[in-house]
Amino acid sequence: MQLAAVAVIAFISEYLDSGLGMGYGTALAPILILMGYSPLSVVPAILVSQLITDIAACVTHHQLNNVDFRPGTADRKVATALGLICAVGVIISVVVAVRIPKWVLTLYIGVLVAAMGVLILATANKQIPFSWKKVLGLGLLASFNKGISGGGYGPVVMGGQMLSGIGVKNAVGITALAEAITCLVGFLCYLFAGKYIDWKLTGILILAATPAVPFAAATVKNLDPVRMKRYVGVMIVLLGLLTLTKLGGG
Repeated sequence: MQLAAVAVIAFISEYLDSGLGMGYGTALAPILILMGYSPLSVVPAILVSQLITDIAACVTHHQLNNVDFRPGTADRKVATALGLICAVGVIISVVVAVRIPKWVLTLYIGVLVAAMGVLILATANKQIPFSWKKVLGLGLLASFNKGISGGGYGPVVMGGQMLSGIGVKNAVGITALAEAITCLVGFLCYLFAGKYIDWKLTGILILAATPAVPFAAATVKNLDPVRMKRYVGVMIVLLGLLTLTKLGGG
C-alpha cells in the first residue's frame, strides 16, 4: 500500500515539475520523509529519478517546440551555462559539511522561494530584459538547495529565469536540462562518498514519474504564456509556504 502511495505521489509531483518547472523534489522529499524514509535514502533516489525524467522532459518539450535545444540557440546556451554553474553548487552542498542548523536552511529556502513567487506575480504582464548575472547567480543558489535537501531547485531556477527575461515555456525546458546535469553531478557525489543508495525506492520513482512527462509537456504547449506565468507564480509561492511549514518539525 505504501509503495502504491509513493508511486501516485511521484506521478503527480513529476506532472507538476515537467509542466511548471518545479515541484518534484520540493514536494516529494518532505512527503517521503514523513512516510518514514531516511533523508539519506530520499535525496539520492530523487536525484537519480529526476535525472531520468528531466532527460525525457527535455526531449518532449523540444519535440513540441516549447523550447529549442538545437546547437547555437539561446535556450541551449542558457541551459548549458546553468547546468555548469549548478554542478559547482551541488558539489559544494554535498561535499562541504554544512554546519548551519536545519531550521535556518529551511527558513532561507522558504522565504527565498515565496518571495520570488510574489515577484513573478507582480511582473506577470511586464517585459523584463535578459540578465546572465541573475540567471547564473540564482542557479548556483538553487543547486546548493538541491544537493542538501533534494528540493528547492525548480522554484528558484524557474523564478530566476522569468525574472531575468526568459519566456515561461522556454524556462520550463531549460530548467529540465540544467537540472538533469545538476542531478547527475549530485548523485555521483553521493555515490563516490559511499552513501547508501535505495535502489528499490529509486526504481519506483523512475517507473511512476516518467509516464507523467508527455502529459505535462502537452499541457505546457496549450497554455497561454501570461496565464501560465501566473500559475507558476502561485505555485512558487505555495511551495515556499510549504517549505516554511516544515520549520515546526525541526
